[in-house]
Amino acid sequence: MPTNLPGTDVVVIGLGAAGGVAVLPLAEAGLDVVGLEAGTWLTNKDFAPDEIRNNVRDWPMAVQKCNREVPTHRVNEQAPTTRAAGHVMMNGVGGTALHYWAQSWRLSHFDFRTVSETTKRYGRSRIPAGSTVEDWPFGYDELEPFYDRVEHEIGVSGQAGNVMGSIDRRGNIFEAPRARAYPMPPLRGTGYIDRMTAAGRALGWHPFPGPAAINSERYQGRMPCMYHGFCNRGGCHVDAKNSPNVTTIPRAQKTGRLKVVTEAHVTKIETNDSGRVTGVTYVTDREEFFQPAKVVLLSTYTYENTRLLLLSTSKAFPKGLSNNHGQVGRHYLSHAQGGAVTALFPFNLNSWYGLPAQGVAIDNWADDNFDHGSLDFIGGGNLWVYSDRRPIGAANMQTFGRAPSWGKQWKAFVKENADRVNTAYLQKTTLPYEGNYLDLDPVVKDPLGFPVCRITADYKDNERKINDFIQEKMELWYRAAGAIDIVRGPLGTMGVNTHAYGGTRMGDNPETNVVNRYGFSHEAPNLGVLGASVMGTSGARNPTLTAQALAWRTAEHLVKNWKTIAE
Repeated sequence: MPTNLPGTDVVVIGLGAAGGVAVLPLAEAGLDVVGLEAGTWLTNKDFAPDEIRNNVRDWPMAVQKCNREVPTHRVNEQAPTTRAAGHVMMNGVGGTALHYWAQSWRLSHFDFRTVSETTKRYGRSRIPAGSTVEDWPFGYDELEPFYDRVEHEIGVSGQAGNVMGSIDRRGNIFEAPRARAYPMPPLRGTGYIDRMTAAGRALGWHPFPGPAAINSERYQGRMPCMYHGFCNRGGCHVDAKNSPNVTTIPRAQKTGRLKVVTEAHVTKIETNDSGRVTGVTYVTDREEFFQPAKVVLLSTYTYENTRLLLLSTSKAFPKGLSNNHGQVGRHYLSHAQGGAVTALFPFNLNSWYGLPAQGVAIDNWADDNFDHGSLDFIGGGNLWVYSDRRPIGAANMQTFGRAPSWGKQWKAFVKENADRVNTAYLQKTTLPYEGNYLDLDPVVKDPLGFPVCRITADYKDNERKINDFIQEKMELWYRAAGAIDIVRGPLGTMGVNTHAYGGTRMGDNPETNVVNRYGFSHEAPNLGVLGASVMGTSGARNPTLTAQALAWRTAEHLVKNWKTIAE
């Protein structure tokens, strides 16, 4: 039998990018919050600039739990199931925001109204066959104040392109209006970034520096970025990366209302016979505990959000918590992050180290920023080039068919060209489809005996056509900057992904969605879900800032409607 603990107002399961933000408005409102985190606190000593530990061994101190729960994947129900060697996510106070790139993008107007905007401009027939995409239950304007709040609470650097309708061509001229500028100027450029900026302008496009949750100057008492070059899979040893562990979580703790419990492996969300959530059961060092709570907020990333709901069966929810309508795990999608484009230049780029969020973007071909009338797809992609290179990564460089992949000739090629190669990061629209979903694997289990999450998904024609289109645009940009050779990578499959969406989609209709417009379950009214799992579209953007804005919005709604939701 588990040990019963004293009750609390709110339990937040997972203190990553979303849960770690939500705790601040809850604690500041005077609610007692228990944050359950499967990982531990990490310190600046854990964030050493060590390419072997960070990029090769993948932070061994922070992946033990998630690597025991790696989801399986199959492209369709008839295909064999495979499993990756390791998980792309990690555990720890701050979650994967500890070692993410820290790109902090807002979605566009189009991303919230994909169905209605596509229908209005091109006709309903342009929605891809088999897609389950819906408009969000609200538009960009409703989320904008929460975007703004989070950008200033955690600290985001960038160049605004549209402040209250006033266009600044130094920023993204395609962005939706914002209430005010970023709290910090953008990260500094480099010679290579300046070259790519000039090339983009020569093409008639509109390059701009991207937004980053990284200090470009001292902010909230924390150091500015040192550009030391280990952000793409490492933490920041000077606290310039604005993860929740150095921003919102410590401030919530200072209120005296947040208790952080680490190494807490949650196994079930408990409910009573009437379908209300009563708390959570978790395991710490082989001991089982029950934490009673008036409200539970689930924030464990897309795969684990779905998995924990499906594992939390009860008399009221025999198919899994909040799953009486069969929607948990549905409407899954993940970014088409494959399909990279790599360029070889005839000169050195001087792009050693730096960081992935230090770069230049082009949005001319994102979302619905261009006319799709003569095209056979909807959506688009964000073009991003950046300054980020370390020795081991450079040794794995593309040889463009000009040298073998080993031996004397390979060594000579790498020695000459290690600083002459660049790979673009291309994020592209992905839509949900009927055949893409998450469930529990019937065979593979974790060490506690629970089934892992299973991904059944593959990219469809719309995403493959976007990929081809965006790769072509990226090649044009590289050529304009002087590239002499180009290699286009394959799109790949929809296996485990750092940008995974859906599974607990948000919407007004309980027949097609798990949570309502505020992130609370249609079926269990005191259960909230945080993170990209509630998002119905991806746009051509990292999900983190949107997930954080939604988390703040959910927390604020809970505070304002406490008696209705919790009592």
